Amino acid sequence: MEPPVLTRRRRPFLAPLWLTALAVVVMGVIAFSVYRAAGTTVVLLVPATAGEPGGIADPPLSAEGEEQAQRLAHLLGDAAGSGALGAIYVSNDQRAQQTAAPLAERLRLVPTVFAPADAAAIAARALREHPDGTVLVIGAAGALPQMLKELTGSDAPSAANASDVVYVVSVPTFGRAHVVRMRF
Repeated sequence: MEPPVLTRRRRPFLAPLWLTALAVVVMGVIAFSVYRAAGTTVVLLVPATAGEPGGIADPPLSAEGEEQAQRLAHLLGDAAGSGALGAIYVSNDQRAQQTAAPLAERLRLVPTVFAPADAAAIAARALREHPDGTVLVIGAAGALPQMLKELTGSDAPSAANASDVVYVVSVPTFGRAHVVRMRF
């Protein structure tokens, strides 16, 4: 009888280590790409400034409204680089367009005019067309609560119709929107 032949089998000793290392590298690449894709769009919701008193359905700006429009242009018109406005959206009423005029002239931007009934669609468009950017929306009092609801996913606060309240809405790619309410 012949003695049994010893055979050496190759065992995959290092395979679990290599597979683990490969999995860590792949997960790292995926995490990095998700991190790079994440961003935040900032939407400033500003009501149209004060109009002339009277019985006109769409009154022009009052002297106080013109002063507020100039302050808005001074406040937002000097930003450059990452804080600069990417777009201006205005509702189709005269006061909103006159409020945006000094800022649009200063920044050399052409405002996009929208109907207050289309406020929700304009909010979605602003997020889609300006990812990681800053957008200014000047609108009639009825349009701003609709936009705030579209951007945040919740009902607008009761003070959304106030003429001196500015909302800064930060909408991240992942997660929920955050709102800061300020007096103008």
